[in-house]
Amino acid sequence: MERQTRDAVINRLKSVAGHVNGILAMVEEDRYCIDIIKQIQAAQAALAKTSQVILDGHLHTCLTTAVRGDDPAERERALAEISDVFAHSNR
Repeated sequence: MERQTRDAVINRLKSVAGHVNGILAMVEEDRYCIDIIKQIQAAQAALAKTSQVILDGHLHTCLTTAVRGDDPAERERALAEISDVFAHSNR
């Protein structure tokens, strides 16, 4: 992972961690359920965006290297890996 992407992912994850801690506090304070759900949805969206940033970096580095390489088995492995990620996200 490129240094710039890595730093962006770290910052996003720290933000999500803070957000989750805030949700925990809301539950502990017995806050309104809908407000908690909205915050959970916001944290999920932030995680989804983080996943997208990581996937984009992977496609432009690791996958590109594998596809351009001379090893057909490595190409197939890399493509199957991407397919598996999408299959897993649709469960």
